[in-house]
Amino acid sequence: MKKRVLSAILMILIFVPILLIGGKVFAIFMTLLALLGLYELIHIRESRKAFPFIIKIFAYVMVVFFCLSHLDAIEFSYTMDYRVMAFMIFAFLTPMVFIHDFKKYNLNDALFLIGSVLFIGLSFNLLIICRNYDIMYIIYLLLITTITDTFALFTGMLVGKHKLCPVVSPNKTIEGLIGGTVAGTIVATAFYVTAINPTMSVAFVVLITVILSLLGQLGDLVFSSIKRYYDKKDFSNLIPEHGGILDRFDSLIFVVLAFIIFSSVL
Repeated sequence: MKKRVLSAILMILIFVPILLIGGKVFAIFMTLLALLGLYELIHIRESRKAFPFIIKIFAYVMVVFFCLSHLDAIEFSYTMDYRVMAFMIFAFLTPMVFIHDFKKYNLNDALFLIGSVLFIGLSFNLLIICRNYDIMYIIYLLLITTITDTFALFTGMLVGKHKLCPVVSPNKTIEGLIGGTVAGTIVATAFYVTAINPTMSVAFVVLITVILSLLGQLGDLVFSSIKRYYDKKDFSNLIPEHGGILDRFDSLIFVVLAFIIFSSVL
């Protein structure tokens, strides 16, 4: 527990100043995290079957392109560079013709990499754009995930009796989900109507925040199911007692993906 707390403090000391600085510093930092996240997805898949080295290089390059697109955007953008997507499709599908060995590289591998690059690149790009738009919004999203996760853990430990999804995550409980959602909603809603938009309907903000909190917990379960499928406890051991980048960003990734849906009305 002591090592876990120290790791959490160190993460905060690194992340908070970079978040406050914002701009290209934040964008580069998030791109590095995205690359580590992609590495974890590739690594966990390679526990069963290795990818050709050059194909992995393509994947990392594509994630950088996705993360740094709209780098200077100061408003939410709903467009993507189709040139990058077209190049990515060529880069991952064409090698199947030239490798001539489906045991080394096949359609399942190509689609896994296309999906992984899109998933990671889009998610971290949205985090960068969200920070460029207004730091208050990303603090709002961070409050949802951190307060929800923290209170879900403690509520589950104190009064949790009914398992939420035992096959995917044996320790999560329905009581924890409720406690985390309530706490996350109260704190994040209070922040939103105080620091972001005091004129917004509190009931509406509560509704959106509840949805984001629940989707954040869904994200946690989705990433847990990936780990269970590959029979892994964590995506990596990069952060002592906390696992890897995707173990820490699982909820936030789903929350920011959902937030972009509601961004036009918040």
